[in-house]
Amino acid sequence: MRETIMSQTRIGIVGVGVMGSAIAGRFLQTGHSVTLRDRDAEKTAPLAARGAGVADSAEALMEACDVVILSLNTAEIVEAVVFGADGLAAHAREGVLLIDMSSTDPKATAAMAERLRTETGMGWVDAPLSGGAPAATQGRLTLMMGGEEKEVERAKGVLSAVAANMTHMGPSGAGQTTKLINQVLCACNFMAVAEATRLALDAGVDAERIPAALAGGRADSRILQEFMGKMARFDLTPTGRIDNMLKDLEATQRFSMGLRTPMPLTNLIADLHRMMVAAGIGHEDSAAYMKLFDFGKAP
Repeated sequence: MRETIMSQTRIGIVGVGVMGSAIAGRFLQTGHSVTLRDRDAEKTAPLAARGAGVADSAEALMEACDVVILSLNTAEIVEAVVFGADGLAAHAREGVLLIDMSSTDPKATAAMAERLRTETGMGWVDAPLSGGAPAATQGRLTLMMGGEEKEVERAKGVLSAVAANMTHMGPSGAGQTTKLINQVLCACNFMAVAEATRLALDAGVDAERIPAALAGGRADSRILQEFMGKMARFDLTPTGRIDNMLKDLEATQRFSMGLRTPMPLTNLIADLHRMMVAAGIGHEDSAAYMKLFDFGKAP
């Protein structure tokens, strides 16, 4: 019964970048009705060829959907899309649920959620993700969710197509706070795996065999399993961007400063990310962390 109900839910997605397109593709694969909105028609074209609709305005999107998912880059962009001139809030319909899967500031998220509920009656769930595009295409994302319980339960029903692990962390903004914690752990792990990969390569050990050798031990992690081989091969196939990680680390720094929480490792790793962005590789995949060790050396 639940699958039948969810397959009838009309889903809108705003922002069709690497993550948004992976999420949309998974919904199409599982038989959902999907309508897209993005300023770049080239991003929507491949999904439109697979059966997705494309809305040419916020009004058209809201009319076509029961749930609207945001996959955007910053809280400022989210606010503009929702509350800006001719934004989603201007065309709010009773019963439409907004799910923000972007990674943004927890305080800004809580404020926007309250504003949307007060001004329009629409619900807002923050549901930032972990697992990246590969997990989205396989339906195994991890989601940290914030919002009112009924709204979160409704969101879980929709997002079960793309996620295998969904946890309600508390009120609006709690999901975003958990995502910042997730990013601290991921950034530290990415950097440690890149450093260890460089050591293995310099020492003449087959780095691609290390993940299997360490599987199940205390050093094991999904990042180790997915990225050490990728880093050893200098495979830069896009799965996530270095500058997006920097954006999240800087958000963590601002948030932690407000709490006076010391984060020495996070601060160091944020600086290393700034170095990579300054060197012109911010747009590259996380495997490009390897370039930090020697920008001029061939693999």
